[in-house]
Formats: sequence, structure tokens, C-alpha cells
Amino acid sequence: MVAWNNMDTLASFKKLQSVKSVKLQEVMAGESGKERVKNYSVPMAEGMTYNYAAKAVDDDIIAVLKELADEAQLAEKFEELYNGAVINTGEKRMVLHHMTRGQLGKAVNADGGDKREFYLGEQKKIADFANKVHNGEIVNAAGEKFTTVVQIGIGGSDLGPRAMYLALENWAKKNGCFKMEAKFISNVDPDDAAAVLASVDVAHSIFILVSKSGTTLETLTNESFVKDALKKAGLDASKHMIAVTSETSPLAKSSDYLQAFFMDDYIGGRFSSTSGVGGAILSLAFGPDVFARFLNGAAEQDKLCANKDLLKNPAMLDALIGVYERNVLGYPSTAVLPYSQALSRFPAHLQQLDMESNGKSVNRFGEPVSYVTGPVIFGEPGTNGQHSFYQLLHQGTSIVPLQFIGFKNSQIGTDVDIQGSTSQQKLCANVAAQIVAFACGKKDENNNKNFEGGRPSSIIIGDKLTPEALGALLAHFENKVMFQGFVWNINSFDQEGVQLGKVLAKKVLAHETEGALKEYSDLLNI
Repeated sequence: MVAWNNMDTLASFKKLQSVKSVKLQEVMAGESGKERVKNYSVPMAEGMTYNYAAKAVDDDIIAVLKELADEAQLAEKFEELYNGAVINTGEKRMVLHHMTRGQLGKAVNADGGDKREFYLGEQKKIADFANKVHNGEIVNAAGEKFTTVVQIGIGGSDLGPRAMYLALENWAKKNGCFKMEAKFISNVDPDDAAAVLASVDVAHSIFILVSKSGTTLETLTNESFVKDALKKAGLDASKHMIAVTSETSPLAKSSDYLQAFFMDDYIGGRFSSTSGVGGAILSLAFGPDVFARFLNGAAEQDKLCANKDLLKNPAMLDALIGVYERNVLGYPSTAVLPYSQALSRFPAHLQQLDMESNGKSVNRFGEPVSYVTGPVIFGEPGTNGQHSFYQLLHQGTSIVPLQFIGFKNSQIGTDVDIQGSTSQQKLCANVAAQIVAFACGKKDENNNKNFEGGRPSSIIIGDKLTPEALGALLAHFENKVMFQGFVWNINSFDQEGVQLGKVLAKKVLAHETEGALKEYSDLLNI
């Protein structure tokens, strides 16, 4: 029987607060640093590795983190989750996104059937539809193939699928898997939809409307924008649109769509890239086989996350080191720094995943917590970020923990040797240099050139960014966020914080305003 207790009531957390801290500059120097890099490493799925040598932890701190994992029952809580317990207490729902890519535990029945079978059935429907589009069985009004797919959605219906598409776009082109170009419309700003529509041939475009409720204001507004463009082009919108929604939404049985694919209430938007939300656009863009490979990578990583041994569970270890940095060392933010241009939008996805999940100030039972919870997440790809915000990371007054991601080889294999090294070697040299520079620093009599060091980082290293590796990477961070929520005793699976602004916006549009809300409405000429 699991117990849900606030972190500050746990004996192991109190012990963690008193354990001797690590001087990162010292342990990462010379032979000591060499041995740490070799030994402070945990295997991930798909041949990847989580290396935490440059984190300010040692064997003593890790031992206490193991105690915290056991006392907080992290493995047992994950087991409860994947076996169908009501983990989302705010909305009184199960949490089943893991089930879109595999069956970790026992069968879970809800809504009149086996949920794993439901997700597999929707995946098959999407695969069949995508194959028919690719082979010309489903065509436009002129009998011509669709060449572009455009997703209309916001939040989790955009950020994850967009990041995943961009991550695999060049890989798919190189490996003969590229079927259709994909575009995304998310912002209710009309400039977003107008720019996308101007960049595509609408007559050869198929549009995916993604809204679980079928009532999302921004998404429905953009749908109307698209329908208007199709109408002006003399096209029947119902022959160009599909929906990904719930079976109970107004979109589910509408004749406005070629076909509807279903999701359910047990998968939050930010966890939906492996559901139909990501599956429809990725299957259309790259083919169902590539999407299946992506799911397999996520499933393999999930299996590791079910391990009760902290040093064989990279997501749990990553999560607990993050808790130590947030709640003992007092660091308020984390930078995600992928040294891969393909992952250009991955930090944006992780912003939502982490901050929407763990940006909470009350526990699972609605009671205020007396400790800080989720950090601020931000990031950009290297080496671009080095010429942007790394100044603050190296010499600013705040220490920001860093999460690097790097690959030994490029996705497409095209490279040139310039001044004795390839572009990929230069990329990898930069990430290696940054890790050591952040950790060790450099003494200089000129304070302007002095680097204190002591800036902690970890790195996930893979051979190449493939569909499997991407799936494993996504699952790692999803599970990291989940484990941190368990430690903090918060509900990582609702997002009430996004609701108040929506309610007030509707009042503004209905001209039901007063006070400051009316004044701002007048200033914006609404």
C-alpha cells in the first residue's frame, strides 16, 4: 500500500539536507574527474547513456537519494500508475500515456474495454488512413495526392508533435521515409495561420484538427480560418480535414471531417505525443512504420523506469538529483541544451511538460506545500546558445543546473573536414568543453575573466538521433517529471493554472468586463 506524504515529512529528505555538499571544482579536476566521468553513468534505452559526473553529488549523496526513492515509494507509485490507479487526483482520472507504447503491468479496463487494445486500435486506424493517403486511395477532389499535412492545435496538441516532427524530418529525408511535409498552426494570432496557409498549396493539403474536448477556442478559431481559406479556393473543407478528438466531443461524429481518430481523458496533452495526437501527423509525414519505431524506443525506456534500483533507473536518478538541486541547493531553474539542431524545439516541449506538470503550490490533496516544487525550464540548441545566454550561465549570480543532450554522429552523415576536424567533431568538442568549463571554471587575477566554476550539468549521450532514440529521450523526460511530482507529493497530471485566463478572455469577448479588465480591453480596442 503506497503512502502519499509531503516531502518535508520524510526522514530521508531531512537527512539529505544535512549531508556534506560536494565541491564540484575539486572532484572534477585531474584524475578524480576522469574517474567520475567513467563511473557516474547509467545506461538508457537504445544505447544511450545518462552521465551525471558533473553534477554536485557523490556516493554519500546518492546513497541518501536511494533512501529517499525508497521512502517516497517512487517505484511503487509508478507501478500503481501503470496498473490503472487514479493518480490524477485533481480530475479523478487514471494516467495512461505509457500504455500508448506498451503494457508495463496488468490489463486496465475502462470505458467498456481494455485500454491498451483501444490505443492499439486507434494506431491501426491511423496507420491504415496514412497508408491510403500515401498510396493514393485517399486523394483531393481532383483525384490528386495530398503532399502536405497541417496540424491545427495548441499546447500539447502542438508542442510535442512539432518537436518530434522537426527531430525526425531530416533523418526521414536521408533514409527514404519522408512522405509528406508537415506544418503547424497553433497561435490564435491570425498571422500564424496566414503565414502557414501562404506557404502551402491548400488544394494538396490535408488538415488535422486536434482538440480533445472539441471546444478549444484557439483551435476552433484557427479551424475556421483554414475553412475560410479552403472555401475561397473553391474547395470542400470536409474533404481536406480529419479530427483527433475524444469520442464524446462534438467533432467525433461530424460530417465536417474525412475521419475522426480518438483519444481519451487519461492522457494529458503534454503527454500525448505517443497517442493519436502525435501519431496522426507523424504517420502521415514519415509513415506508420517510423511512428512504430518511435513508440518502441519510448516503450524500452519505460521498462527501465520501472526498475526499483536507482542506479539502473536513469529517469528516477535524474529526477532525484533535480530534487536535490531544487530543494537543498536552492537552484530555481534548469537549462535544457541539446547539441543537435534536430532538437531545436525539444526544450520548448519540455517547458510545457515540466512547468505545466510540476508548477504547483498545493499537494495532491489541495493543501499548500511548504517547499519549492518545479523549476523554470528553458533552453536552446548548442552551439547557438553559447553565443546567446551562456554568459549568464558561466558568470551570472545565479547557478543554473544544465541538462546537455549530445550525439556522436549526425543524423544525415553529410559533413566536411575543415581545419583538421569535421563539423560534427566541432559540435561534440564544444559540448565536452562546456561541461568541464562549467564544472571546473578558471582562475584569473582579472575578475572579469575569472570563472568560479561549480556549475552542475548532466549529459545524455547517444550514437545518433533515430526514431527509437527520440522515443527513449521523450520517455526519459516524461518519467523524470513524474518521479519529481511523486517526491513533491503534487499532482503532475492536471493543469488548473491554464484555466483562469481562458475564463477571463471569454468575458472580455462577451464584453462582460469591469475594473482593470475593462480598461485593458479598451486599451487593446476589443
